[in-house]
Amino acid sequence: MHTRPFGPTSVLTSEVGLGCWQFSTDWGDISDDGAMKVLHAAIDAGINFLDTADVYGAGRSESLIGRFRKERSDVADSLVIATKLGRLHGYLDGYSLDLFRRCTQDSIKRLGVEALDLTQTHCIPPHYTESGEAFDWLRTLQKEGLIKAFGASVESVDEGMACLKHEGVASLQVIFNVFRQKPITTLFAEAKRKNVAIIARVPLASGLLSGRFTKTTTFSENDHRNYNKDGQAFNPGETFAGLPFEKGVGLVDELRAMLTEAGLLSGSAKATMAQLALRWILDCDAVSVVIPGAKNAQQVKGNAGASELPSFSLDLHDKLSQWYEKKVKPLIRGVY
Repeated sequence: MHTRPFGPTSVLTSEVGLGCWQFSTDWGDISDDGAMKVLHAAIDAGINFLDTADVYGAGRSESLIGRFRKERSDVADSLVIATKLGRLHGYLDGYSLDLFRRCTQDSIKRLGVEALDLTQTHCIPPHYTESGEAFDWLRTLQKEGLIKAFGASVESVDEGMACLKHEGVASLQVIFNVFRQKPITTLFAEAKRKNVAIIARVPLASGLLSGRFTKTTTFSENDHRNYNKDGQAFNPGETFAGLPFEKGVGLVDELRAMLTEAGLLSGSAKATMAQLALRWILDCDAVSVVIPGAKNAQQVKGNAGASELPSFSLDLHDKLSQWYEKKVKPLIRGVY
């Protein structure tokens, strides 16, 4: 597993991390033991970056990571745990320094740490970050020793650009994958100039880019790929990268054909669609860490393997960029 510097911090993170949203109930059910197996597999594969949030299962995801830290005391101190606040309590307009402090203290307790490695505002109404008010509160918590670094998880490039105007922002978490390429030409150059880490979320477009789905694939009632399929519950970009599901499946077929033509899915190549989707993201040097989720150990190991794959050719990157502009971009829904 290769590592990358994490923005202005002194931390080196595995370039493939683990997203822990699936430890809630928004991806169907996963048992506590199943979650533990995923976490153990991640660490054994060289992953040291875990991304969670207080809202994931109303604290369940954080609590499971806290339990894991106790089980793996040998590696607990080497983990970089990023969490988020702002969706479990206070949303949409009930935020304050006191609320941020209480949410932070609750996360610290669930994770079993003395201070949070990184906390992020969790797609809160933009005026709190544009004005800098939320970051003022986080600076206070940093001075109090409750957090080591802070950042923002945002829904749009404009929100990210607004965050970059404020001092002390260590990271931005954005939706970024081969279906969502807009940040490359806008946000990433400024993030690099400001030495702000980029965390790439929804890297597999909610599993679409694994290539495992067909147009008849269905999901459980409590899976956001069912109840937020068209943005009924929250930003549609968080589900299938904002693409209509059936059209997304068709685009994956086109992508598979291009990767096969390039020799990456044929002959002696052993990479999977998911690994290649992650490799495409890692070819962008502005990205510090990509955070695919996983519901079993096999998925974790496969995702981690993307770190060892060779980079795409410049010709293939150009071809995929043109394909995105012509075929994908017009279909994206939601704030972007």
